[in-house]
Amino acid sequence: MTGIARWVALLLASTGLVAPAPAPAQAFPGGPITIVVPLAPGDAADVSARALGEEVARLLGTAVVTANRPGGGGTIGANSVVQAPRNGQTLLFAQNSALTIRPVLEPQAVPYDVQRDLLPLGLAARTPSVLAVRADAPYKSFAELIEFARKRPGQVRIGHPGAGSAGDFCIQLINSLTGAGLVPVPFTGAAPAVTALRGEHIEGVVLALGALAAQIKAGAFQGLVTSAKVPDLAAVPTLRELGFADELFGVWFAFLAPAGIPDPARRALTGAIETAVRTPAIAARLAPLNIFTAYATPDQLAAEIRDETRRVGELARKAGLTR
Repeated sequence: MTGIARWVALLLASTGLVAPAPAPAQAFPGGPITIVVPLAPGDAADVSARALGEEVARLLGTAVVTANRPGGGGTIGANSVVQAPRNGQTLLFAQNSALTIRPVLEPQAVPYDVQRDLLPLGLAARTPSVLAVRADAPYKSFAELIEFARKRPGQVRIGHPGAGSAGDFCIQLINSLTGAGLVPVPFTGAAPAVTALRGEHIEGVVLALGALAAQIKAGAFQGLVTSAKVPDLAAVPTLRELGFADELFGVWFAFLAPAGIPDPARRALTGAIETAVRTPAIAARLAPLNIFTAYATPDQLAAEIRDETRRVGELARKAGLTR
């Protein structure tokens, strides 16, 4: 470079007319990842999120923090993720209630559009819903509970994890099928409902089996009806086995992110989530709690959300729960 050229270059740089060299793109993740669980600590969703989060942290080489934000049938936590920065650093680990049930039953209480505002990253696990009572309850079968409730209108209280949860919808469905008049009692997650049942503050619960497995195995609770057969509930019937046309809704858990995260973040997250869900050690850790890892791709998860939303709408209209 000649002396004149060097002088011109220095002059341009000093006046800011030369753009600085672009900074190198920061690899994902650029910091800790937060997994929001919209239910209370100790719930099946919370246990699953923590187990899977540890593996995701190992795979991505970053810290993963689990944050419990219960309330609103999962919608409070879900909305906090919708409002989070769209950088892939904040994820939602939700069960289907916040994605397919409450948006149908109480759309005015859901400040987000699931299919527009959330990006499916992968299905993670499933567990049946179970109607359970204390082992010392005077009713030993589903039929006996229904008869007991019919004779005591408004006196049989059944806890669930929150308004618009799968448990809430199951109780409403049972009432529509049987006329039992069970009284739904909302909690901020499964763990508080279990505590209330143990303390005899309510007569039963409808929760994910993952939240009830330890109590059932210990003989403190007994299951009366389930959404699906599993080895630990081989003797517990489904509604169809009892002659009803519909089944209870099971519970599933999935990872989602705010819509619009960068493609590198999306690719890294979906790959890590698939690997984590398919890790045998994770499955072995959750299976004793009757939480069954069950991977599905983002596209398959999106289809399940659409299909279950449709089914909830059809059953809700038939049961008179919505217009």
